Amino acid sequence: MEMEYEAVRAISGTLGLLIFVGLFVGVLVYALWPKNRSKFDHAANIPLNDDTDDTKLSRGGCCG
Repeated sequence: MEMEYEAVRAISGTLGLLIFVGLFVGVLVYALWPKNRSKFDHAANIPLNDDTDDTKLSRGGCCG
């Protein structure tokens, strides 16, 4: 069985679209899942925290 280029292109495009939509829905469900709300709230407030420490900056580290 010999497939033409157009048939392979159409199947590939359809499969790619389905994979993309599936991944998008998966990420959307993960982001909106109520259990993950506290993680995202914490991450959203990181830039607003004013807890810079001069010793951390002088050592060249940011997180330890």
